[in-house]
Amino acid sequence: MAWKSRTRSLQVFDTELSADTVEWCPVSNSHRFLACGTYQLQKGVSKGEEDGAPSRTGRLYLFEYQREALGPPLTELQRIDTPAILDLKWCHVPVSEKVVLGLAAATGELQLYVLAACQEGSSNLQTLCYAELGADQLALSLDWSTGRMDSSDVRVVCSDSAGCVSVLSLAEGALVTLSQWKAHDFEAWISAFSYWDTQLVYSGGDDCKLKGWDLRIGPSKPTFISKRHSMGVCSIHSNPHREYILATGSYDEKVLLWDGRNMREPFSESLLGGGVWRLKWHPTQQHLLLAACMHNDFHILHCQQAVESNEGACPVVASYILHNSLAYGADWSRLSLEEPAPLSPPTAEPTECLTDSGGHLRIQYESPTASFDTSLEDDCGQYIPEGIAPPSTTSHAGDTVTPDDDASSLSFLLASCSFYDHMLHLWRWDWAPVEAHVNAIACN
Repeated sequence: MAWKSRTRSLQVFDTELSADTVEWCPVSNSHRFLACGTYQLQKGVSKGEEDGAPSRTGRLYLFEYQREALGPPLTELQRIDTPAILDLKWCHVPVSEKVVLGLAAATGELQLYVLAACQEGSSNLQTLCYAELGADQLALSLDWSTGRMDSSDVRVVCSDSAGCVSVLSLAEGALVTLSQWKAHDFEAWISAFSYWDTQLVYSGGDDCKLKGWDLRIGPSKPTFISKRHSMGVCSIHSNPHREYILATGSYDEKVLLWDGRNMREPFSESLLGGGVWRLKWHPTQQHLLLAACMHNDFHILHCQQAVESNEGACPVVASYILHNSLAYGADWSRLSLEEPAPLSPPTAEPTECLTDSGGHLRIQYESPTASFDTSLEDDCGQYIPEGIAPPSTTSHAGDTVTPDDDASSLSFLLASCSFYDHMLHLWRWDWAPVEAHVNAIACN
């Protein structure tokens, strides 16, 4: 049975500063919260001339998703001015019954916030603690050891612009550095835990090297060094569903899949046509991998055949192409979208028009907070109901690849952000048998 894949924009938000990282909260009962971080380089000014030291400023946004909202589904709850943010991630489990968010800052700090209830019935982020990774360097990435929802040993790994990797523990509301070492010759763009054995850490750097580290024997020597990527390694994510499976991405535009038991060669290589800045495995679907590809938009890969046969490229089953700048941050939501999306009314004359899959996307300015309403039209200007996909001008493997479970259809909520146009997008991906689309058309 052929399956039809479709992505749809739900909301666009102007973050004002360049947006580079976004993540949905993975903690149960808090899945509706979304955090977004920004990074802005300000030229220095000295004595009336632009020759001073540049400064890096940022802003942390907290949003709440409400499906039943009359207006845009994402509501901004809070914005906090911070140093420039390079990466942010929620701890996957509560720490001392608190939901914790970590961010890697341009000041070389790992900063932690807790999600707290307000008297008004809303929620906000409050500072918990911070740790300095080193002077005159930028914190570039972080990852929690809790990717398999294990709360027995909460630690965080960070990488920085000096090529160092640091492992810290969080206990009693304080961060304690357990180890720090020089891992790469240039920027260590990314660091990550093996979620199946959290004594194993991976790192990738601008020296084009992917390295492994075993914390039990100390970081004096890596367990392996791979030069399989031909450019800087900037993304690593351990699969929380399949032991030993690791995904890496690089400026060389490739996604490589590895078996942690044999890191000499990857078993899968997929060329995506843009530097792969971030990779995110789906939180429940073990074979779906989301990729933010800098100069080539956002793509969803289906990795089942590659994983099961230990060879071959992973086909792209969906793409989101409505960003107009560097595709940096992206994440899956754990919220359920099983109900059909409501039909959107026709919009007034557009202020901006973009082409997507044979239809025109109208973006109409709606509020001072920079939320937008979107709808699809055909080439004649007629409104296309949400249940009917416009003719596709691109071919995806989603038409022939099918999910690895018995689901009748799949619908997912995602968020992504892009850099120079400082935009956060909320969108959904629907994957259903062709018959379901035919029935939807007949019902309308």
